[in-house]
Amino acid sequence: MTRLGQVTESLIAHLEKVLYTAKAHTTGGRDNGVFRSDDGRLDVKLPRPGTSGTGIYPEQLLAVGWSACFLSAIRLVAGKKQVTVPNDLAIDAEVDLGTTHGIHGLAARLTVGLLGMERPAALALVVAADQVCPFSRATRANIDFAISIV
Repeated sequence: MTRLGQVTESLIAHLEKVLYTAKAHTTGGRDNGVFRSDDGRLDVKLPRPGTSGTGIYPEQLLAVGWSACFLSAIRLVAGKKQVTVPNDLAIDAEVDLGTTHGIHGLAARLTVGLLGMERPAALALVVAADQVCPFSRATRANIDFAISIV
């Protein structure tokens, strides 16, 4: 368990080698805020959830990041197992923002498209990818999450 100012050592995954560090500056939060990456690639308005207009919701960013990472994890596992994945491998991600017991929380679903693969082989790849994907590992046991294969 972690608490502000008090971190349990066993919960921390120490990195042996840093491959990339994302840096961002956010102002305003969900109320017409702005998110900017340090390299200038992202300069995004953050609208209030459920409103119309321009901008990107943080849940959309999580969906994009998680699905891209999970897809790469599938390819990594397939390469190690010498399994061929379909060229049109794709993932649809959904991230929900909601409330339970008066506090905000997240739920997520990934739908993995492995058309043409035998079901047991596809399942084995997805299960292994879920163990490898940093986004899956970071959210494990923290949010409601489901994966389906089509």
